[in-house]
Amino acid sequence: MKHKPRDSFRASFCAERLKALSDPHRLRIIDALRPGELTVSDLAELLETELVTISHHLKVMKYAQLVSVRREGRFMYYNLHPDLRISGPRATRTVDLGCCRLEVPEKSRS
Repeated sequence: MKHKPRDSFRASFCAERLKALSDPHRLRIIDALRPGELTVSDLAELLETELVTISHHLKVMKYAQLVSVRREGRFMYYNLHPDLRISGPRATRTVDLGCCRLEVPEKSRS
């Protein structure tokens, strides 16, 4: 009987996170949440996207542990999951997914 190798890399977990980021809307949501938490309405306005579309993508991202949510009254505030670490110089920011890093450049001011 062969022993299954230990998955210290957590390949399945990493694959799920990367799969959840495989949509342009979700990458834009990650970028929008870097400075701090926002509501679904804030995100929809900022990204010029329908509320229902943003809600759908946030649900996928919450399941993949990319975002977390807190309720305040009737409002839901979304932010990057506490396990994600953001680092890097001002020109670029790196989002550490725990299994790999995603580099997201700052928006140009031109």
